[in-house]
Amino acid sequence: MLRSITRISSSSVRTFANLPSSLVSARERGVPIDVHPEVEQALVENRPLVALETTIVTHGMPYPVNLETARSVERHVRSAGAIPATIGVIEGRVKVGLDPAQLEYLAHASVRTNHGLEKLSRRDIAAALALKRDGGTTCSATLIFAALAGIKVSTDSRSCPSRLGGVHRGGQDSMDISADLQELARCPVGLVSAGVKSILDIGRTLEYLETLGVPVVTYGESQDFPAFYSPSSGFKSPWRVNDPASAANILFTQWGLEMTNGVLFGVPIPESYATVGKQLQEAVEQAVHESQANGMDKRGKELTPWLLERVRELTSGKSLASNVALIENTAIKGAQIAVAYAKLIGQHKLEHYNDTADKLLVVGSAAVDVISQASATLDTDGSRGRHSTTPGTVALHLGGVGRNVAEAAYRISTSKFGARPSATVLVSALGDDSLGRLLLEEMRRIGMRTDGFMTSHQRSAVCSMVLDSSGNLVGGVADMDLISRLNPRRYHPQVVSHITKHDPAIVAMDANLSSDVLRAVIQHCNAKNITSDEPTSVVKSTSILPAISSALQSSKKFQSSPIKFASPNLLELAELYRCASAAPWELTGYDYWWQTIDNFSIGAEFRSSLERLARQNVGSNGKTLSFLVDKGVAQMAINLLPFFQHLVIKCGDLGVLVTMRLPADKPTRWTEERSDAQQRQIVAHGRSEIVVLKHYPAHALDPQSIVSVTGAGDSLVGVILAALMQNPTAFNNRELLDGVIELAQSAAVKTLQSPLAVSPSLSI
Repeated sequence: MLRSITRISSSSVRTFANLPSSLVSARERGVPIDVHPEVEQALVENRPLVALETTIVTHGMPYPVNLETARSVERHVRSAGAIPATIGVIEGRVKVGLDPAQLEYLAHASVRTNHGLEKLSRRDIAAALALKRDGGTTCSATLIFAALAGIKVSTDSRSCPSRLGGVHRGGQDSMDISADLQELARCPVGLVSAGVKSILDIGRTLEYLETLGVPVVTYGESQDFPAFYSPSSGFKSPWRVNDPASAANILFTQWGLEMTNGVLFGVPIPESYATVGKQLQEAVEQAVHESQANGMDKRGKELTPWLLERVRELTSGKSLASNVALIENTAIKGAQIAVAYAKLIGQHKLEHYNDTADKLLVVGSAAVDVISQASATLDTDGSRGRHSTTPGTVALHLGGVGRNVAEAAYRISTSKFGARPSATVLVSALGDDSLGRLLLEEMRRIGMRTDGFMTSHQRSAVCSMVLDSSGNLVGGVADMDLISRLNPRRYHPQVVSHITKHDPAIVAMDANLSSDVLRAVIQHCNAKNITSDEPTSVVKSTSILPAISSALQSSKKFQSSPIKFASPNLLELAELYRCASAAPWELTGYDYWWQTIDNFSIGAEFRSSLERLARQNVGSNGKTLSFLVDKGVAQMAINLLPFFQHLVIKCGDLGVLVTMRLPADKPTRWTEERSDAQQRQIVAHGRSEIVVLKHYPAHALDPQSIVSVTGAGDSLVGVILAALMQNPTAFNNRELLDGVIELAQSAAVKTLQSPLAVSPSLSI
């Protein structure tokens, strides 16, 4: 696990957090294996994957049917909710997931007589990689690479008669047994196949699989084991399932038992093709007899394409259509099993990890955002759409400040810091309704834990927004009061119970919480945890003040800020300062506030440094930092430090301003730092405190690339909290702080360029 945040924020660092250890080890040993970015992201996020072999492309079908079929299989996998990982070898490198150009390269190479394509089984892999060859992976090679990459489901997508191998007829004498069977015994992968090809000894194949300890399961209405073109081979499978959840549960149970063998799922041919299948089976038998008569059966790898072409001739091309139907059917079934398996694994990780590492617990709102955007045909002033419906798009997204912050922290902590998915806990409320169920399902799909949700009989939080064709807000309705409406007597103990149960290092809150809840949480956590307040709006930003007042009253000699971290924007900062200074709270009237400000020893040197800093440019936009003085931003921030130890002030296109207080008697790198306008920092060494004010310019961003501003600030806060969870002393070191803010600003930019409240690219 990386420990330096400055290293983590570097764009040159490539993280392997949450990737299967077998894949990480293979890369460390220099194995020439390339994982497609989409596949790698799916591995990190526990999204469903299906491994697909490539002999269908290189040896199974003529060009361009091979390419069209491979693309169709991938489309069918996606249509069922999974991600295809087509596996092949190009120039001696294993490709787990092929891009369109690579797939076409293998497909077209199959017709170039001067370009040798290898048909790769276990015996061929090392030689093909060492000699930089191209090749298609057979069932056995695909199982090997799927297991190496941590992919749990594979489909046997080769064209007949090159299907799952088995014991050849007369195998008891010749010992001619396919390597596919051995690989099923070695690789913990579920192979979804249309059965065993009828040219083999199916009975002895099933017996041999039993000897190897490989479960054979029919996926269908009966226990008949299929034989590709026939729904029944005349043999029974020992087990039967007829839904993806049951099939996935078998794989999940094997995973739990740490069993290293795979499972064979036999999927019968679709009923609509069964009649044609019988005719095709007769053609296969005739082709096999002819190959034995003319000696082709002694030609090794040349036999498969010869049999395929002969079957096509005998059936006037009908075999090809049935082949495609078989392939697409197994692809869909495999994808459905992969989706069900990913859900089981994700839920298990969230509920059963005994994670003793530092945790982040976020208490706040979770909501569904309904985004309605008018099409470009709407008048610019929106008059045509009044009192009527307007063509456009409607989308459902997850939202809520607490949820957004938790998702950003979850994504960045797992992808950059190597934290377990269970390290981030969201405590929130949802209604027992369809929106609440949608929230739960989508959170689980992302991979986040959901055991912190409390169910209410009230409505789930929802915000419905209407945008014009340019993305500007026209209007909307926000029903976001679920948390504040909950019964305090019931809600407070549950929140505190979650904090006690998870023993987090950091507790973060958003201002949607009621003042009573904020007070209870702060009282419970103040002695040992970092506590965060994340305002949601100018109206709600001051809801933390009663809790601060209560904390100050409960302690006669308060030594540190009641809140360790807060992240207001400029408007919220001004409102916090105004209300803290005025009735009814008048927090600046406490002796504690006066003593703390006095310990800062702010004098002429600080004011002179602030004036020099204010003359610095904000960035490349021509503006200066004069707003720090002209708008009183620096003064307000310093006056709030007795209540908030670290303030990360979001200044929009003016950047980020960090203001914080540190005890002078505790060793930090800031004791060695001095004010430097060029470094955009002021460091005031007071009587017993060090006050730091440091500015970070906003990242350059093309306005045309902005998709939505929703959630950008939440993403920034979530990343900062994840960094603090990784290293609680990150703010005590300028280099580490620089890395934290750089990473947080990059996350905010990614979210600005995403339609979602938190960009999924934070997980990459």
